[in-house]
Amino acid sequence: MVEPGIKIGQRFTFKSLSDGAARERQAVVTQVLSNREEGFGPEVGFDWVAAHEVPEAQPATELVFGRGTDGNVYLDGRAVSITRLP
Repeated sequence: MVEPGIKIGQRFTFKSLSDGAARERQAVVTQVLSNREEGFGPEVGFDWVAAHEVPEAQPATELVFGRGTDGNVYLDGRAVSITRLP
């Protein structure tokens, strides 16, 4: 779940829930948006977090995580788990 209070610069780990062999990866938040800020109605039910992977992939790729109405977080349509780092 995209946790309340997540801020730009926050580091976190993420891992695909659909691929049991997927490795845990790290990223840093570059932007936090809500459906209201994006001009969507509340029925869309997503909050958005843009991030860059750490260490940064070459070429740099923006990762966009969204929280669904089911409470899960998705990256490229696949459910992922996210853990904030201190």
